[in-house]
Amino acid sequence: MRLDKFLSQNSDSSRSLIQQAIKAGRVSVNDVIAKKGDQKLLGDEIITFDGKQVEAFQTRYLMLHKPLGYVCANSDSDYPVVMDLIRLPRWQELQIVGRLDIDTTGLVLLTDDGQWNHRITSPRHECDKIYRVTTANPISTDTAELFAAGVQLHGEKAPTRPAQLELISSHEARLKIHEGKYHQVKRMFAAAGNLVVALHRESIGNIQLDPALAPGEYRALTAEEIKSVAP
Repeated sequence: MRLDKFLSQNSDSSRSLIQQAIKAGRVSVNDVIAKKGDQKLLGDEIITFDGKQVEAFQTRYLMLHKPLGYVCANSDSDYPVVMDLIRLPRWQELQIVGRLDIDTTGLVLLTDDGQWNHRITSPRHECDKIYRVTTANPISTDTAELFAAGVQLHGEKAPTRPAQLELISSHEARLKIHEGKYHQVKRMFAAAGNLVVALHRESIGNIQLDPALAPGEYRALTAEEIKSVAP
């Protein structure tokens, strides 16, 4: 890898600023001042930039407790976005793994590992997602059977895959689905004659939202959590 490419990937400096720093003698390779940005690296060198060692970033896997009112996007002209909550270098490279609506709270995963993201979000892997649902009206006793059989949503060619509904109270339930259709949970309850007034994602696969995380907080996933959803 070229020296300038390594520095641009592993620091917050732009390629042009890195080139200026190299010309000014502010970058060293194994204690030797670098003279060209296209200098080839073998991978075991010690790189310093303004006297500080630069190490290669590791692939990142995060869980975020998404608050109300945030859009799952890198930018939005009207609303705050979840990326506003991330205070990490190269935050722009993080991908949102399974988006939530602006009025939905709970677990959001982020990573810069595109293959891991795909293994979770690809429909053929049927990664479970569990939501806590609050409805405007009492949940009918036959709703669980309806969801287990599959619901024909407006505008969809095929019914939803079988889903599991666990009643918590007259107006609350946990719903486990394997898909991620547009507004799926809300549309399923609408098809059952009800209205979702609050929606909170508790888990994706075997990863559960850490109860220690307040809305807007995030943490790195453990090695066990990373492997559990996409071995």
